[in-house]
Amino acid sequence: MKRVVTLGEIMLRLSPPDYKRIIQATSLDVVYGGGEANVAIGLSNLGLKSSFVTKLPKHSIGTSAVGHLNAYGVETSHIIRNGERMGIYFLEKGYSMRSSEVIYDRANSAFAKSDPDEYDFAKIFEDADWFHFSGITPALSSSCYDITIKALKEAKRKGITVSCDLNYRKKLWEFEKARKVMTSLMEYVDVCIGVEPLSLLDQFGNDEKDAILKKHTPLEYEKVFALLKQRFGFKYMAANLRKSLSANRDILQGVVSDGTNTFSSGAYEVEIVDRVGGGDAFSAGLIYGLIQNFDLQDVAEFANASFLLKHTIYGDANIVSASEVERFISNNGNTLINR
Repeated sequence: MKRVVTLGEIMLRLSPPDYKRIIQATSLDVVYGGGEANVAIGLSNLGLKSSFVTKLPKHSIGTSAVGHLNAYGVETSHIIRNGERMGIYFLEKGYSMRSSEVIYDRANSAFAKSDPDEYDFAKIFEDADWFHFSGITPALSSSCYDITIKALKEAKRKGITVSCDLNYRKKLWEFEKARKVMTSLMEYVDVCIGVEPLSLLDQFGNDEKDAILKKHTPLEYEKVFALLKQRFGFKYMAANLRKSLSANRDILQGVVSDGTNTFSSGAYEVEIVDRVGGGDAFSAGLIYGLIQNFDLQDVAEFANASFLLKHTIYGDANIVSASEVERFISNNGNTLINR
Protein backbone atom coordinates (compact mmCIF):
# COMPACT_ATOMS: atom_id res chain seq x y z
CA MET A 1 0.00 0.00 0.00
CA LYS A 2 1.31 3.45 -0.94
CA ARG A 3 2.24 5.86 1.87
CA VAL A 4 1.64 9.62 1.69
CA VAL A 5 3.21 12.13 4.10
CA THR A 6 1.66 15.57 4.64
CA LEU A 7 3.16 18.52 6.54
CA GLY A 8 1.26 21.43 8.05
CA GLU A 9 -0.72 22.83 10.94
CA ILE A 10 -3.85 21.33 12.44
CA MET A 11 -6.01 23.85 14.29
CA LEU A 12 -8.88 23.96 16.71
CA ARG A 13 -11.96 25.17 14.82
CA LEU A 14 -14.68 26.89 16.83
CA SER A 15 -17.99 27.80 15.22
CA PRO A 16 -21.47 28.83 16.37
CA PRO A 17 -24.17 26.20 15.83
CA ASP A 18 -27.19 26.57 13.54
CA TYR A 19 -25.70 29.25 11.25
CA LYS A 20 -25.64 31.78 14.10
CA ARG A 21 -23.33 34.76 13.90
CA ILE A 22 -20.47 34.89 16.37
CA ILE A 23 -22.02 37.88 18.14
CA GLN A 24 -25.13 35.74 18.78
CA ALA A 25 -23.31 32.64 20.00
CA THR A 26 -23.55 31.36 23.56
CA SER A 27 -21.70 28.15 22.66
CA LEU A 28 -19.16 27.05 20.03
CA ASP A 29 -18.85 23.67 18.33
CA VAL A 30 -15.40 22.06 18.24
CA VAL A 31 -13.82 20.59 15.10
CA TYR A 32 -10.15 20.02 14.24
CA GLY A 33 -8.81 20.86 10.81
CA GLY A 34 -6.13 22.31 8.58
CA GLY A 35 -5.27 21.88 4.92
CA GLU A 36 -2.67 19.11 5.04
CA ALA A 37 -4.33 17.36 7.99
CA ASN A 38 -7.56 17.26 5.98
CA VAL A 39 -5.70 15.71 3.04
CA ALA A 40 -4.18 13.06 5.33
CA ILE A 41 -7.61 12.14 6.72
CA GLY A 42 -9.13 12.08 3.25
CA LEU A 43 -6.43 9.76 1.92
CA SER A 44 -6.74 7.42 4.90
CA ASN A 45 -10.48 7.14 4.34
CA LEU A 46 -9.84 6.39 0.67
CA GLY A 47 -7.65 3.47 1.70
CA LEU A 48 -4.06 4.74 1.53
CA LYS A 49 -1.51 4.95 4.33
CA SER A 50 -1.17 8.56 5.40
CA SER A 51 1.13 10.23 7.90
CA PHE A 52 0.71 13.78 9.19
CA VAL A 53 3.67 15.82 10.45
CA THR A 54 3.25 18.85 12.71
CA LYS A 55 3.97 20.14 16.21
CA LEU A 56 1.37 20.29 18.97
CA PRO A 57 1.44 21.15 22.66
CA LYS A 58 1.36 18.34 25.19
CA HIS A 59 -1.83 19.61 26.79
CA SER A 60 -5.23 17.96 26.41
CA ILE A 61 -6.31 20.01 23.38
CA GLY A 62 -3.22 18.87 21.48
CA THR A 63 -3.90 15.30 22.59
CA SER A 64 -7.51 15.61 21.41
CA ALA A 65 -6.29 16.76 17.97
CA VAL A 66 -4.00 13.74 17.73
CA GLY A 67 -6.91 11.52 18.74
CA HIS A 68 -9.01 13.08 15.98
CA LEU A 69 -6.37 12.12 13.41
CA ASN A 70 -5.99 8.62 14.84
CA ALA A 71 -9.75 8.08 14.72
CA TYR A 72 -9.55 8.22 10.93
CA GLY A 73 -6.45 6.04 10.64
CA VAL A 74 -3.84 8.75 10.16
CA GLU A 75 -0.35 7.81 11.40
CA THR A 76 0.85 10.40 13.94
CA SER A 77 4.15 9.06 15.31
CA HIS A 78 6.09 11.94 13.74
CA ILE A 79 4.04 14.67 15.42
CA ILE A 80 6.26 16.62 17.82
CA ARG A 81 4.63 17.23 21.20
CA ASN A 82 5.90 20.46 22.67
CA GLY A 83 5.26 24.19 22.63
CA GLU A 84 2.73 26.44 24.33
CA ARG A 85 -0.32 26.85 22.15
CA MET A 86 -2.35 25.39 19.33
CA GLY A 87 -3.60 27.48 16.43
CA ILE A 88 -7.30 28.36 16.51
CA TYR A 89 -9.73 29.60 13.92
CA PHE A 90 -13.29 30.77 14.31
CA LEU A 91 -15.73 29.97 11.52
CA GLU A 92 -18.97 31.85 11.08
CA LYS A 93 -20.85 29.81 8.49
CA GLY A 94 -22.66 31.82 5.85
CA TYR A 95 -26.18 31.26 4.66
CA SER A 96 -27.93 32.23 1.44
CA MET A 97 -26.40 35.55 0.38
CA ARG A 98 -24.39 36.02 3.61
CA SER A 99 -20.82 34.80 3.13
CA SER A 100 -18.91 32.70 5.61
CA GLU A 101 -16.24 34.44 7.66
CA VAL A 102 -12.99 33.08 9.15
CA ILE A 103 -11.10 34.71 12.02
CA TYR A 104 -7.60 33.34 12.72
CA ASP A 105 -5.97 33.14 16.12
CA ARG A 106 -2.91 31.15 15.14
CA ALA A 107 0.07 33.47 15.64
CA ASN A 108 2.93 31.97 17.66
CA SER A 109 1.43 28.49 17.62
CA ALA A 110 3.66 25.53 18.48
CA PHE A 111 3.96 24.64 14.79
CA ALA A 112 4.60 28.20 13.62
CA LYS A 113 7.43 28.53 16.14
CA SER A 114 8.95 25.09 15.55
CA ASP A 115 12.53 24.71 14.39
CA PRO A 116 13.69 22.81 11.28
CA ASP A 117 16.15 20.84 13.42
CA GLU A 118 13.20 19.22 15.22
CA TYR A 119 12.19 17.35 12.06
CA ASP A 120 14.12 14.29 10.89
CA PHE A 121 12.79 14.02 7.35
CA ALA A 122 15.14 11.20 6.45
CA LYS A 123 13.27 9.12 9.02
CA ILE A 124 9.87 10.66 8.34
CA PHE A 125 10.12 9.77 4.64
CA GLU A 126 11.19 6.15 5.17
CA ASP A 127 8.99 4.02 2.86
CA ALA A 128 7.09 7.12 1.71
CA ASP A 129 5.88 7.34 -1.88
CA TRP A 130 4.37 10.82 -1.90
CA PHE A 131 4.79 14.14 -0.06
CA HIS A 132 2.06 16.80 0.01
CA PHE A 133 2.18 20.36 1.31
CA SER A 134 0.31 23.58 0.65
CA GLY A 135 1.00 27.29 0.36
CA ILE A 136 -0.41 27.76 3.85
CA THR A 137 2.60 26.19 5.58
CA PRO A 138 5.39 28.49 4.31
CA ALA A 139 3.07 31.45 4.94
CA LEU A 140 2.95 30.82 8.70
CA SER A 141 6.49 31.90 9.63
CA SER A 142 10.06 32.03 8.35
CA SER A 143 10.83 28.82 10.25
CA CYS A 144 7.87 27.08 8.60
CA TYR A 145 9.30 28.12 5.23
CA ASP A 146 12.65 26.62 6.26
CA ILE A 147 10.93 23.42 7.42
CA THR A 148 9.13 23.19 4.08
CA ILE A 149 12.38 23.63 2.15
CA LYS A 150 14.09 20.99 4.29
CA ALA A 151 11.25 18.54 3.63
CA LEU A 152 11.23 19.25 -0.11
CA LYS A 153 14.96 18.72 -0.50
CA GLU A 154 14.83 15.40 1.34
CA ALA A 155 11.77 14.27 -0.64
CA LYS A 156 13.52 14.99 -3.93
CA ARG A 157 16.70 13.31 -2.71
CA LYS A 158 14.67 10.17 -2.06
CA GLY A 159 12.79 10.40 -5.38
CA ILE A 160 9.42 10.92 -3.69
CA THR A 161 6.62 12.47 -5.74
CA VAL A 162 5.73 15.94 -4.43
CA SER A 163 2.37 17.67 -4.73
CA CYS A 164 1.51 21.23 -3.74
CA ASP A 165 -1.85 22.91 -3.31
CA LEU A 166 -1.11 26.61 -3.83
CA ASN A 167 -3.81 27.52 -1.29
CA TYR A 168 -3.24 31.28 -1.18
CA ARG A 169 -4.67 32.87 1.98
CA LYS A 170 -4.77 36.67 1.86
CA LYS A 171 -5.17 36.84 5.64
CA LEU A 172 -1.77 35.15 6.03
CA TRP A 173 0.41 37.05 3.54
CA GLU A 174 0.43 39.54 0.71
CA PHE A 175 -0.03 38.23 -2.82
CA GLU A 176 3.34 39.47 -4.14
CA LYS A 177 5.22 37.80 -1.28
CA ALA A 178 3.24 34.60 -1.84
CA ARG A 179 4.08 34.72 -5.54
CA LYS A 180 7.80 35.11 -4.86
CA VAL A 181 7.97 32.41 -2.20
CA MET A 182 5.80 29.85 -3.96
CA THR A 183 7.65 30.36 -7.23
CA SER A 184 10.89 29.52 -5.42
CA LEU A 185 9.41 26.21 -4.22
CA MET A 186 8.12 24.99 -7.56
CA GLU A 187 11.39 23.40 -8.66
CA TYR A 188 10.64 20.61 -6.17
CA VAL A 189 7.01 20.06 -7.22
CA ASP A 190 5.71 17.35 -9.56
CA VAL A 191 1.96 17.91 -9.18
CA CYS A 192 0.60 21.46 -8.92
CA ILE A 193 -2.92 21.99 -7.60
CA GLY A 194 -4.83 25.25 -7.32
CA VAL A 195 -7.36 27.66 -8.71
CA GLU A 196 -4.84 30.52 -8.85
CA PRO A 197 -1.96 28.93 -10.80
CA LEU A 198 -0.90 32.13 -12.50
CA SER A 199 0.16 33.40 -9.08
CA LEU A 200 3.32 31.39 -9.80
CA LEU A 201 4.04 32.94 -13.16
CA ASP A 202 5.70 36.16 -12.16
CA GLN A 203 6.09 37.30 -15.76
CA PHE A 204 2.32 37.81 -15.80
CA GLY A 205 0.79 40.86 -14.17
CA ASN A 206 -2.40 40.71 -12.15
CA ASP A 207 -4.48 42.20 -14.98
CA GLU A 208 -3.33 39.48 -17.36
CA LYS A 209 -3.96 36.81 -14.73
CA ASP A 210 -7.48 38.09 -14.13
CA ALA A 211 -8.20 38.32 -17.85
CA ILE A 212 -7.15 34.73 -18.51
CA LEU A 213 -9.06 33.30 -15.56
CA LYS A 214 -12.13 35.53 -15.80
CA LYS A 215 -14.20 32.85 -17.53
CA HIS A 216 -13.02 30.22 -15.05
CA THR A 217 -13.64 27.39 -17.54
CA PRO A 218 -11.72 24.21 -18.44
CA LEU A 219 -10.76 25.80 -21.77
CA GLU A 220 -9.14 28.78 -20.04
CA TYR A 221 -7.29 26.48 -17.65
CA GLU A 222 -5.95 24.46 -20.58
CA LYS A 223 -4.06 27.59 -21.65
CA VAL A 224 -2.77 28.14 -18.13
CA PHE A 225 -1.65 24.53 -17.72
CA ALA A 226 0.35 24.69 -20.94
CA LEU A 227 2.18 27.75 -19.61
CA LEU A 228 2.83 26.07 -16.28
CA LYS A 229 4.22 22.97 -17.99
CA GLN A 230 6.55 25.10 -20.07
CA ARG A 231 7.71 27.19 -17.12
CA PHE A 232 8.04 24.61 -14.35
CA GLY A 233 7.93 21.19 -16.00
CA PHE A 234 5.15 19.86 -13.77
CA LYS A 235 4.08 16.30 -14.50
CA TYR A 236 0.44 17.02 -13.67
CA MET A 237 -1.66 20.08 -12.89
CA ALA A 238 -5.19 20.29 -11.55
CA ALA A 239 -7.80 22.78 -10.41
CA ASN A 240 -11.23 22.64 -8.85
CA LEU A 241 -13.63 25.09 -10.42
CA ARG A 242 -16.41 26.65 -8.38
CA LYS A 243 -19.36 28.73 -9.54
CA SER A 244 -20.97 30.15 -6.43
CA LEU A 245 -24.74 30.51 -6.56
CA SER A 246 -25.09 31.34 -2.87
CA ALA A 247 -23.33 30.52 0.41
CA ASN A 248 -25.18 27.20 0.35
CA ARG A 249 -25.18 26.23 -3.30
CA ASP A 250 -22.34 25.87 -5.81
CA ILE A 251 -21.62 24.25 -9.16
CA LEU A 252 -18.39 22.24 -8.95
CA GLN A 253 -16.09 20.82 -11.61
CA GLY A 254 -12.56 19.40 -11.71
CA VAL A 255 -9.84 19.82 -14.33
CA VAL A 256 -6.65 17.74 -14.66
CA SER A 257 -3.85 18.10 -17.20
CA ASP A 258 -0.45 16.71 -18.14
CA GLY A 259 0.34 19.97 -19.94
CA THR A 260 -0.60 18.58 -23.33
CA ASN A 261 -4.03 17.07 -22.75
CA THR A 262 -6.61 18.52 -20.37
CA PHE A 263 -9.53 16.56 -18.94
CA SER A 264 -12.56 17.97 -17.17
CA SER A 265 -15.12 16.19 -15.02
CA GLY A 266 -18.84 16.60 -15.15
CA ALA A 267 -20.19 19.72 -13.45
CA TYR A 268 -22.58 19.18 -10.54
CA GLU A 269 -24.69 21.51 -8.44
CA VAL A 270 -24.44 20.84 -4.72
CA GLU A 271 -26.26 22.07 -1.63
CA ILE A 272 -23.62 22.81 0.98
CA VAL A 273 -23.49 21.53 4.53
CA ASP A 274 -19.87 22.66 5.08
CA ARG A 275 -17.55 23.91 2.34
CA VAL A 276 -14.40 24.15 4.48
CA GLY A 277 -11.90 21.53 3.34
CA GLY A 278 -13.43 21.09 -0.10
CA GLY A 279 -10.17 21.85 -1.88
CA ASP A 280 -8.35 19.44 0.43
CA ALA A 281 -10.84 16.71 -0.51
CA PHE A 282 -10.13 17.47 -4.17
CA SER A 283 -6.38 17.15 -3.51
CA ALA A 284 -6.87 13.82 -1.71
CA GLY A 285 -9.01 12.48 -4.56
CA LEU A 286 -6.47 13.66 -7.12
CA ILE A 287 -3.54 12.06 -5.28
CA TYR A 288 -5.48 8.83 -4.85
CA GLY A 289 -6.38 8.67 -8.55
CA LEU A 290 -2.81 9.34 -9.67
CA ILE A 291 -1.36 6.79 -7.24
CA GLN A 292 -3.88 4.21 -8.47
CA ASN A 293 -2.81 4.98 -12.07
CA PHE A 294 -6.29 5.98 -13.22
CA ASP A 295 -6.39 7.54 -16.66
CA LEU A 296 -6.61 11.31 -16.38
CA GLN A 297 -10.30 11.53 -17.25
CA ASP A 298 -11.06 9.16 -14.38
CA VAL A 299 -8.70 11.12 -12.11
CA ALA A 300 -10.67 14.28 -12.88
CA GLU A 301 -13.98 12.55 -12.14
CA PHE A 302 -12.72 10.97 -8.91
CA ALA A 303 -11.15 14.18 -7.60
CA ASN A 304 -14.27 16.20 -8.38
CA ALA A 305 -16.59 13.62 -6.81
CA SER A 306 -14.45 13.72 -3.65
CA PHE A 307 -14.59 17.52 -3.78
CA LEU A 308 -18.35 17.54 -4.17
CA LEU A 309 -19.13 14.94 -1.51
CA LYS A 310 -17.07 16.84 1.08
CA HIS A 311 -19.51 19.74 0.79
CA THR A 312 -22.23 17.44 2.18
CA ILE A 313 -20.21 16.55 5.32
CA TYR A 314 -19.89 18.64 8.48
CA GLY A 315 -16.36 19.46 9.60
CA ASP A 316 -13.07 20.10 7.84
CA ALA A 317 -12.24 16.59 6.63
CA ASN A 318 -13.74 14.40 3.94
CA ILE A 319 -14.75 11.11 5.55
CA VAL A 320 -15.90 9.14 2.51
CA SER A 321 -14.53 5.86 1.20
CA ALA A 322 -13.26 5.15 -2.30
CA SER A 323 -16.29 2.92 -2.90
CA GLU A 324 -18.63 5.80 -2.00
CA VAL A 325 -16.85 8.09 -4.44
CA GLU A 326 -16.95 5.44 -7.16
CA ARG A 327 -20.65 4.79 -6.53
CA PHE A 328 -21.40 8.49 -6.93
CA ILE A 329 -19.53 8.52 -10.25
CA SER A 330 -21.19 5.36 -11.56
CA ASN A 331 -24.63 6.72 -10.59
CA ASN A 332 -23.91 10.04 -12.33
CA GLY A 333 -24.77 11.86 -9.14
CA ASN A 334 -28.04 10.02 -8.57
CA THR A 335 -28.91 10.19 -4.87
CA LEU A 336 -31.21 7.21 -4.47
CA ILE A 337 -30.90 5.44 -1.11
CA ASN A 338 -28.21 2.77 -1.10
CA ARG A 339 -30.06 -0.32 0.22
